[in-house]
Amino acid sequence: MEHLYLTIIFIFTLFFLLGSGVWIGLALIGVAYVGMEIFTVRPAGDAMITTIWTTSSSWSLTALPLFIWMGEILYRTKLSEDLFKGLAPWMNNLPGRLLHTNIVGCTFFAAVSGSSAATLTTVGKMSVPELRKRGYPENMTIGTLAGSATLGLMIPPSLTLIVYGVTINESIIQLFMAGILPGLVLASLFMGYVAVWSTLNKTKMPDKDPQIKFFEKVKSSRFLIPIFSLIIFVIGSMYMGWATPTEAASFGVIGGLILASLQGSLTVKTFLASLMGATKTSCMIAFILAGGAFLTMSMGFTGLPRTIAEWIGSIGLSNLELLLCLMVFYIILGCFLDGISSIVLTMAVVEPMIRDAGINVIWFGIYLTVLVEMAQITPPVGFNLFVLQGMTKHEMYFLAKSALPMFLMMVVMVFIMIAFPELATYLPSTVRSAGAG
Repeated sequence: MEHLYLTIIFIFTLFFLLGSGVWIGLALIGVAYVGMEIFTVRPAGDAMITTIWTTSSSWSLTALPLFIWMGEILYRTKLSEDLFKGLAPWMNNLPGRLLHTNIVGCTFFAAVSGSSAATLTTVGKMSVPELRKRGYPENMTIGTLAGSATLGLMIPPSLTLIVYGVTINESIIQLFMAGILPGLVLASLFMGYVAVWSTLNKTKMPDKDPQIKFFEKVKSSRFLIPIFSLIIFVIGSMYMGWATPTEAASFGVIGGLILASLQGSLTVKTFLASLMGATKTSCMIAFILAGGAFLTMSMGFTGLPRTIAEWIGSIGLSNLELLLCLMVFYIILGCFLDGISSIVLTMAVVEPMIRDAGINVIWFGIYLTVLVEMAQITPPVGFNLFVLQGMTKHEMYFLAKSALPMFLMMVVMVFIMIAFPELATYLPSTVRSAGAG
Protein backbone atom coordinates (compact mmCIF):
# COMPACT_ATOMS: atom_id res chain seq x y z
CA MET A 1 0.00 0.00 0.00
CA GLU A 2 2.90 2.33 0.80
CA HIS A 3 4.30 1.88 -2.70
CA LEU A 4 0.89 2.64 -4.19
CA TYR A 5 0.81 5.97 -2.37
CA LEU A 6 4.39 6.60 -3.47
CA THR A 7 3.51 5.95 -7.10
CA ILE A 8 0.51 8.28 -6.93
CA ILE A 9 2.64 11.06 -5.38
CA PHE A 10 5.37 10.64 -8.02
CA ILE A 11 2.90 10.72 -10.90
CA PHE A 12 0.88 13.63 -9.49
CA THR A 13 4.02 15.71 -8.87
CA LEU A 14 5.41 14.97 -12.34
CA PHE A 15 2.24 15.90 -14.20
CA PHE A 16 1.72 18.96 -12.02
CA LEU A 17 5.21 20.25 -12.82
CA LEU A 18 5.02 19.38 -16.53
CA GLY A 19 1.55 20.90 -16.80
CA SER A 20 2.76 24.13 -15.20
CA GLY A 21 5.30 24.57 -17.99
CA VAL A 22 8.42 23.71 -16.01
CA TRP A 23 11.35 22.39 -18.09
CA ILE A 24 11.44 18.59 -18.22
CA GLY A 25 14.83 18.44 -16.49
CA LEU A 26 13.55 20.58 -13.61
CA ALA A 27 10.34 18.54 -13.41
CA LEU A 28 12.36 15.33 -12.99
CA ILE A 29 14.51 16.94 -10.30
CA GLY A 30 11.37 18.20 -8.54
CA VAL A 31 9.74 14.75 -8.48
CA ALA A 32 12.95 13.17 -7.17
CA TYR A 33 13.33 15.86 -4.48
CA VAL A 34 9.77 15.28 -3.23
CA GLY A 35 10.39 11.53 -3.06
CA MET A 36 13.65 11.98 -1.16
CA GLU A 37 12.14 14.41 1.35
CA ILE A 38 9.00 12.38 2.09
CA PHE A 39 10.18 8.77 1.92
CA THR A 40 13.90 8.77 2.89
CA VAL A 41 16.06 10.15 5.69
CA ARG A 42 19.01 11.11 3.49
CA PRO A 43 19.42 14.88 2.92
CA ALA A 44 17.82 15.53 -0.47
CA GLY A 45 20.00 18.53 -1.33
CA ASP A 46 23.25 16.69 -0.76
CA ALA A 47 22.06 13.70 -2.80
CA MET A 48 20.87 15.97 -5.63
CA ILE A 49 24.17 17.86 -5.91
CA THR A 50 26.27 14.67 -5.84
CA THR A 51 24.13 12.84 -8.40
CA ILE A 52 23.86 15.74 -10.83
CA TRP A 53 27.61 16.39 -10.74
CA THR A 54 28.46 12.69 -11.18
CA THR A 55 26.09 12.36 -14.15
CA SER A 56 27.12 15.59 -15.83
CA SER A 57 30.83 14.79 -15.58
CA SER A 58 30.50 11.29 -17.06
CA TRP A 59 33.17 10.66 -19.70
CA SER A 60 30.70 8.68 -21.81
CA LEU A 61 28.69 11.86 -22.32
CA THR A 62 31.54 13.70 -24.04
CA ALA A 63 30.63 12.04 -27.34
CA LEU A 64 27.16 13.61 -27.18
CA PRO A 65 27.98 17.31 -27.74
CA LEU A 66 30.60 16.40 -30.34
CA PHE A 67 28.19 14.36 -32.47
CA ILE A 68 25.59 17.12 -32.09
CA TRP A 69 28.16 19.69 -33.23
CA MET A 70 29.07 17.55 -36.24
CA GLY A 71 25.40 17.45 -37.24
CA GLU A 72 25.05 21.21 -36.75
CA ILE A 73 28.09 21.85 -38.99
CA LEU A 74 26.80 19.59 -41.76
CA TYR A 75 23.32 21.08 -41.49
CA ARG A 76 24.82 24.39 -42.63
CA THR A 77 26.66 22.92 -45.64
CA LYS A 78 25.40 22.24 -49.18
CA LEU A 79 25.13 18.56 -48.29
CA SER A 80 21.38 18.26 -48.93
CA GLU A 81 21.74 19.72 -52.42
CA ASP A 82 24.59 17.33 -53.22
CA LEU A 83 22.60 14.39 -51.83
CA PHE A 84 19.70 15.07 -54.17
CA LYS A 85 21.97 15.50 -57.19
CA GLY A 86 23.76 12.24 -56.43
CA LEU A 87 20.71 10.12 -55.57
CA ALA A 88 18.03 11.32 -58.03
CA PRO A 89 19.45 9.64 -61.18
CA TRP A 90 19.57 6.25 -59.43
CA MET A 91 16.06 6.53 -57.92
CA ASN A 92 14.28 7.52 -61.15
CA ASN A 93 13.70 3.93 -62.36
CA LEU A 94 12.40 2.54 -59.05
CA PRO A 95 8.66 2.25 -58.35
CA GLY A 96 7.97 5.51 -56.57
CA ARG A 97 10.90 7.18 -58.29
CA LEU A 98 12.20 10.33 -56.60
CA LEU A 99 10.12 9.79 -53.45
CA HIS A 100 12.91 7.39 -52.50
CA THR A 101 15.36 10.29 -52.33
CA ASN A 102 13.68 11.29 -49.06
CA ILE A 103 14.27 7.86 -47.55
CA VAL A 104 17.75 7.16 -48.90
CA GLY A 105 18.84 10.75 -48.26
CA CYS A 106 17.67 10.59 -44.64
CA THR A 107 19.41 7.22 -44.21
CA PHE A 108 22.71 8.68 -45.39
CA PHE A 109 22.44 11.86 -43.37
CA ALA A 110 21.34 9.94 -40.27
CA ALA A 111 24.74 8.22 -40.38
CA VAL A 112 26.52 11.53 -39.80
CA SER A 113 23.93 13.43 -37.76
CA GLY A 114 22.43 11.45 -34.87
CA SER A 115 19.44 13.79 -34.73
CA SER A 116 16.01 13.27 -36.27
CA ALA A 117 15.25 16.98 -36.49
CA ALA A 118 18.58 17.79 -38.15
CA THR A 119 18.08 14.94 -40.62
CA LEU A 120 14.57 16.12 -41.50
CA THR A 121 15.55 19.76 -41.92
CA THR A 122 18.70 19.09 -43.94
CA VAL A 123 17.12 16.65 -46.39
CA GLY A 124 13.74 18.40 -46.47
CA LYS A 125 15.03 21.85 -47.36
CA MET A 126 16.17 20.43 -50.72
CA SER A 127 13.85 17.49 -51.44
CA VAL A 128 10.48 19.14 -50.67
CA PRO A 129 10.86 21.98 -53.22
CA GLU A 130 12.25 19.58 -55.84
CA LEU A 131 9.47 17.00 -55.41
CA ARG A 132 6.81 19.71 -55.41
CA LYS A 133 8.24 21.17 -58.61
CA ARG A 134 8.01 17.76 -60.28
CA GLY A 135 4.40 17.24 -59.16
CA TYR A 136 4.77 14.40 -56.64
CA PRO A 137 1.79 13.86 -54.28
CA GLU A 138 2.15 16.19 -51.30
CA ASN A 139 1.02 13.60 -48.75
CA MET A 140 3.71 11.14 -49.90
CA THR A 141 6.38 13.82 -50.02
CA ILE A 142 5.56 14.84 -46.44
CA GLY A 143 4.95 11.33 -45.10
CA THR A 144 8.14 9.76 -46.41
CA LEU A 145 10.19 12.67 -45.11
CA ALA A 146 8.58 12.63 -41.66
CA GLY A 147 9.02 8.87 -41.26
CA SER A 148 12.48 8.40 -42.72
CA ALA A 149 13.91 11.35 -40.75
CA THR A 150 13.34 9.31 -37.59
CA LEU A 151 16.19 7.06 -38.76
CA GLY A 152 18.44 9.74 -37.26
CA LEU A 153 17.52 8.25 -33.88
CA MET A 154 18.67 4.73 -34.75
CA ILE A 155 21.46 4.72 -37.31
CA PRO A 156 24.72 5.60 -35.54
CA PRO A 157 25.87 8.03 -34.33
CA SER A 158 22.49 8.14 -32.55
CA LEU A 159 22.00 10.63 -29.72
CA THR A 160 19.16 8.48 -28.39
CA LEU A 161 21.41 5.42 -28.14
CA ILE A 162 24.11 7.46 -26.38
CA VAL A 163 21.54 8.59 -23.79
CA TYR A 164 20.23 5.02 -23.38
CA GLY A 165 23.75 3.62 -23.02
CA VAL A 166 24.72 6.21 -20.40
CA THR A 167 21.44 5.70 -18.52
CA ILE A 168 21.84 1.92 -18.13
CA ASN A 169 25.67 1.90 -18.20
CA GLU A 170 26.08 -0.22 -21.34
CA SER A 171 28.57 -0.03 -24.22
CA ILE A 172 27.75 2.78 -26.64
CA ILE A 173 29.80 1.16 -29.40
CA GLN A 174 27.77 -2.06 -29.13
CA LEU A 175 24.54 -0.05 -29.21
CA PHE A 176 25.77 1.79 -32.29
CA MET A 177 26.57 -1.47 -34.03
CA ALA A 178 23.19 -2.91 -33.00
CA GLY A 179 21.35 -0.02 -34.69
CA ILE A 180 22.85 -0.47 -38.16
CA LEU A 181 20.94 -3.51 -39.50
CA PRO A 182 17.54 -2.60 -37.97
CA GLY A 183 17.97 0.94 -39.34
CA LEU A 184 18.57 -0.40 -42.83
CA VAL A 185 15.63 -2.83 -42.55
CA LEU A 186 13.32 0.01 -41.45
CA ALA A 187 14.50 2.13 -44.38
CA SER A 188 13.75 -0.83 -46.66
CA LEU A 189 10.23 -1.08 -45.21
CA PHE A 190 9.66 2.59 -46.00
CA MET A 191 10.92 2.09 -49.56
CA GLY A 192 8.78 -1.03 -49.92
CA TYR A 193 5.68 0.89 -48.91
CA VAL A 194 6.46 3.66 -51.41
CA ALA A 195 6.96 1.08 -54.17
CA VAL A 196 3.63 -0.65 -53.43
CA TRP A 197 1.72 2.64 -53.07
CA SER A 198 3.08 4.05 -56.33
CA THR A 199 2.27 0.82 -58.19
CA LEU A 200 -1.33 0.95 -56.95
CA ASN A 201 -1.66 4.71 -57.62
CA LYS A 202 0.07 5.19 -60.96
CA THR A 203 -2.27 8.00 -61.96
CA LYS A 204 -1.13 10.11 -59.00
CA MET A 205 2.53 9.85 -59.94
CA PRO A 206 4.18 12.41 -62.25
CA ASP A 207 6.01 11.48 -65.41
CA LYS A 208 9.54 10.15 -65.18
CA ASP A 209 12.45 12.51 -65.45
CA PRO A 210 14.37 12.19 -68.74
CA GLN A 211 16.47 9.02 -68.85
CA ILE A 212 20.15 9.46 -68.03
CA LYS A 213 22.88 7.24 -69.40
CA PHE A 214 24.71 4.96 -66.99
CA PHE A 215 27.95 6.90 -67.32
CA GLU A 216 26.12 10.11 -66.38
CA LYS A 217 24.64 8.39 -63.31
CA VAL A 218 28.09 7.31 -62.20
CA LYS A 219 29.39 10.82 -62.80
CA SER A 220 26.59 12.32 -60.67
CA SER A 221 27.55 9.95 -57.85
CA ARG A 222 30.63 12.09 -57.19
CA PHE A 223 28.33 14.31 -55.11
CA LEU A 224 27.92 11.41 -52.65
CA ILE A 225 31.65 10.97 -52.04
CA PRO A 226 31.93 13.52 -49.18
CA ILE A 227 29.13 12.02 -47.08
CA PHE A 228 30.25 8.44 -47.81
CA SER A 229 33.79 9.31 -46.75
CA LEU A 230 32.60 10.86 -43.50
CA ILE A 231 30.34 7.87 -42.70
CA ILE A 232 33.16 5.40 -43.26
CA PHE A 233 35.60 7.57 -41.32
CA VAL A 234 33.36 8.00 -38.26
CA ILE A 235 31.47 4.71 -38.05
CA GLY A 236 34.31 2.58 -39.43
CA SER A 237 36.80 3.87 -36.87
CA MET A 238 34.51 2.72 -34.05
CA TYR A 239 33.60 -0.62 -35.64
CA MET A 240 37.25 -1.49 -36.29
CA GLY A 241 38.19 -0.61 -32.74
CA TRP A 242 40.47 2.22 -33.79
CA ALA A 243 38.54 4.89 -31.89
CA THR A 244 36.16 5.27 -28.96
CA PRO A 245 32.82 7.03 -29.58
CA THR A 246 34.30 10.26 -28.22
CA GLU A 247 37.36 10.04 -30.46
CA ALA A 248 35.20 9.16 -33.48
CA ALA A 249 32.98 12.14 -32.72
CA SER A 250 36.05 14.37 -32.63
CA PHE A 251 37.10 13.02 -36.02
CA GLY A 252 33.57 13.69 -37.26
CA VAL A 253 33.71 17.34 -36.17
CA ILE A 254 37.07 17.77 -37.91
CA GLY A 255 35.72 16.04 -41.02
CA GLY A 256 32.60 18.20 -40.96
CA LEU A 257 34.67 21.38 -40.72
CA ILE A 258 36.87 20.25 -43.61
CA LEU A 259 33.80 19.36 -45.70
CA ALA A 260 32.14 22.70 -44.95
CA SER A 261 35.37 24.50 -45.81
CA LEU A 262 35.76 22.69 -49.13
CA GLN A 263 32.15 23.50 -50.03
CA GLY A 264 32.70 27.16 -49.22
CA SER A 265 29.99 27.19 -46.52
CA LEU A 266 32.32 27.56 -43.51
CA THR A 267 32.30 31.16 -42.34
CA VAL A 268 32.71 32.75 -38.93
CA LYS A 269 28.93 33.19 -38.79
CA THR A 270 28.10 29.55 -39.62
CA PHE A 271 30.87 28.29 -37.30
CA LEU A 272 29.52 30.26 -34.33
CA ALA A 273 25.92 29.33 -35.22
CA SER A 274 26.81 25.62 -35.28
CA LEU A 275 28.67 25.94 -31.98
CA MET A 276 25.79 27.72 -30.25
CA GLY A 277 23.25 25.26 -31.68
CA ALA A 278 25.26 22.32 -30.40
CA THR A 279 25.71 23.97 -26.99
CA LYS A 280 21.98 24.62 -26.53
CA THR A 281 20.98 21.08 -27.56
CA SER A 282 23.72 19.47 -25.46
CA CYS A 283 22.77 21.48 -22.37
CA MET A 284 19.12 20.55 -22.79
CA ILE A 285 19.91 16.83 -23.02
CA ALA A 286 22.45 16.97 -20.17
CA PHE A 287 19.87 18.72 -17.97
CA ILE A 288 17.30 16.00 -18.68
CA LEU A 289 19.90 13.29 -17.98
CA ALA A 290 20.88 14.92 -14.69
CA GLY A 291 17.25 15.13 -13.61
CA GLY A 292 16.68 11.53 -14.68
CA ALA A 293 19.73 10.33 -12.73
CA PHE A 294 18.47 12.04 -9.57
CA LEU A 295 15.01 10.54 -10.10
CA THR A 296 16.56 7.09 -10.60
CA MET A 297 18.50 7.42 -7.34
CA SER A 298 15.43 8.69 -5.49
CA MET A 299 13.34 5.79 -6.75
CA GLY A 300 16.14 3.39 -5.79
CA PHE A 301 16.01 4.64 -2.19
CA THR A 302 12.26 4.16 -2.06
CA GLY A 303 12.42 0.67 -3.60
CA LEU A 304 9.64 1.51 -6.06
CA PRO A 305 11.29 0.18 -9.28
CA ARG A 306 12.10 -3.18 -7.72
CA THR A 307 8.59 -3.46 -6.28
CA ILE A 308 6.98 -2.72 -9.67
CA ALA A 309 9.33 -5.18 -11.38
CA GLU A 310 8.51 -7.89 -8.84
CA TRP A 311 4.79 -7.18 -9.17
CA ILE A 312 4.92 -7.51 -12.95
CA GLY A 313 6.99 -10.68 -12.53
CA SER A 314 4.34 -12.12 -10.22
CA ILE A 315 1.65 -11.58 -12.89
CA GLY A 316 3.44 -14.16 -15.02
CA LEU A 317 3.67 -12.21 -18.26
CA SER A 318 5.69 -13.88 -20.99
CA ASN A 319 8.47 -11.88 -22.59
CA LEU A 320 6.28 -11.30 -25.65
CA GLU A 321 3.40 -10.03 -23.54
CA LEU A 322 5.76 -7.79 -21.58
CA LEU A 323 7.22 -6.31 -24.77
CA LEU A 324 3.75 -5.70 -26.23
CA CYS A 325 2.64 -3.95 -23.03
CA LEU A 326 5.77 -1.79 -23.13
CA MET A 327 5.08 -1.00 -26.80
CA VAL A 328 1.60 0.34 -25.97
CA PHE A 329 2.99 2.21 -22.96
CA TYR A 330 5.75 3.96 -24.93
CA ILE A 331 3.45 4.82 -27.84
CA ILE A 332 1.07 6.54 -25.41
CA LEU A 333 3.95 8.21 -23.55
CA GLY A 334 5.40 9.36 -26.87
CA CYS A 335 2.27 11.39 -27.55
CA PHE A 336 3.26 13.70 -24.69
CA LEU A 337 7.05 13.49 -24.27
CA ASP A 338 10.04 13.50 -26.61
CA GLY A 339 12.09 10.32 -26.98
CA ILE A 340 15.05 11.18 -24.76
CA SER A 341 12.78 12.34 -21.93
CA SER A 342 10.74 9.13 -22.21
CA ILE A 343 13.86 6.98 -21.91
CA VAL A 344 15.37 8.88 -18.99
CA LEU A 345 12.05 9.06 -17.15
CA THR A 346 11.22 5.35 -17.39
CA MET A 347 14.53 3.47 -17.23
CA ALA A 348 14.58 3.36 -13.43
CA VAL A 349 11.48 1.15 -13.57
CA VAL A 350 11.88 -0.58 -16.93
CA GLU A 351 15.56 -1.62 -16.67
CA PRO A 352 15.12 -3.98 -13.66
CA MET A 353 12.04 -5.35 -15.37
CA ILE A 354 13.78 -6.33 -18.60
CA ARG A 355 16.90 -7.62 -16.84
CA ASP A 356 14.77 -9.85 -14.60
CA ALA A 357 12.97 -11.13 -17.69
CA GLY A 358 16.33 -12.06 -19.26
CA ILE A 359 15.86 -9.68 -22.21
CA ASN A 360 19.10 -8.58 -23.87
CA VAL A 361 19.54 -4.90 -22.94
CA ILE A 362 21.40 -4.10 -26.17
CA TRP A 363 18.52 -5.55 -28.20
CA PHE A 364 16.01 -3.74 -26.00
CA GLY A 365 17.79 -0.44 -26.68
CA ILE A 366 17.09 -0.82 -30.41
CA TYR A 367 13.54 -2.03 -29.76
CA LEU A 368 13.00 1.02 -27.56
CA THR A 369 14.49 3.31 -30.20
CA VAL A 370 11.90 2.13 -32.75
CA LEU A 371 9.16 3.00 -30.24
CA VAL A 372 10.78 6.36 -29.58
CA GLU A 373 10.89 6.99 -33.34
CA MET A 374 7.12 6.66 -33.39
CA ALA A 375 6.91 9.49 -30.85
CA GLN A 376 8.51 11.82 -33.40
CA ILE A 377 5.47 11.59 -35.69
CA THR A 378 2.57 11.17 -33.25
CA PRO A 379 0.56 14.26 -32.27
CA PRO A 380 0.19 16.32 -30.18
CA VAL A 381 3.92 16.49 -29.34
CA GLY A 382 5.49 14.83 -32.41
CA PHE A 383 8.62 16.93 -32.87
CA ASN A 384 9.09 16.03 -36.55
CA LEU A 385 5.54 17.19 -37.22
CA PHE A 386 6.28 20.58 -35.67
CA VAL A 387 9.42 20.94 -37.78
CA LEU A 388 7.47 19.99 -40.91
CA GLN A 389 4.68 22.41 -40.02
CA GLY A 390 7.18 25.25 -39.91
CA MET A 391 8.73 24.08 -43.18
CA THR A 392 5.57 23.39 -45.21
CA LYS A 393 2.84 25.48 -43.44
CA HIS A 394 0.43 22.51 -43.49
CA GLU A 395 -2.13 21.82 -40.76
CA MET A 396 -1.11 19.32 -38.07
CA TYR A 397 -3.94 16.97 -39.06
CA PHE A 398 -2.65 16.72 -42.64
CA LEU A 399 0.92 16.10 -41.45
CA ALA A 400 -0.12 13.39 -38.98
CA LYS A 401 -2.33 11.70 -41.58
CA SER A 402 0.51 11.76 -44.14
CA ALA A 403 2.93 10.23 -41.62
CA LEU A 404 0.49 7.49 -40.50
CA PRO A 405 1.69 4.85 -43.04
CA MET A 406 5.26 5.35 -41.85
CA PHE A 407 4.06 4.91 -38.26
CA LEU A 408 2.46 1.59 -39.26
CA MET A 409 5.73 0.50 -40.90
CA MET A 410 7.43 1.12 -37.55
CA VAL A 411 4.84 -1.10 -35.85
CA VAL A 412 5.72 -3.81 -38.39
CA MET A 413 9.39 -3.21 -37.55
CA VAL A 414 8.68 -3.83 -33.85
CA PHE A 415 7.32 -7.30 -34.65
CA ILE A 416 10.23 -7.99 -37.00
CA MET A 417 12.58 -7.11 -34.13
CA ILE A 418 10.76 -9.52 -31.83
CA ALA A 419 10.73 -12.31 -34.44
CA PHE A 420 14.36 -11.81 -35.50
CA PRO A 421 16.36 -10.47 -32.51
CA GLU A 422 19.59 -11.30 -34.36
CA LEU A 423 19.06 -8.13 -36.40
CA ALA A 424 20.20 -6.16 -33.37
CA THR A 425 22.51 -8.65 -31.68
CA TYR A 426 24.63 -9.96 -34.57
CA LEU A 427 26.97 -7.01 -35.11
CA PRO A 428 27.52 -6.31 -31.35
CA SER A 429 28.45 -9.97 -30.89
CA THR A 430 31.10 -9.64 -33.61
CA VAL A 431 32.50 -6.58 -31.82
CA ARG A 432 32.73 -8.54 -28.56
CA SER A 433 34.33 -11.49 -30.35
CA ALA A 434 36.87 -9.25 -32.03
CA GLY A 435 37.66 -7.63 -28.69
CA ALA A 436 38.11 -11.01 -27.02
CA GLY A 437 40.41 -12.12 -29.83
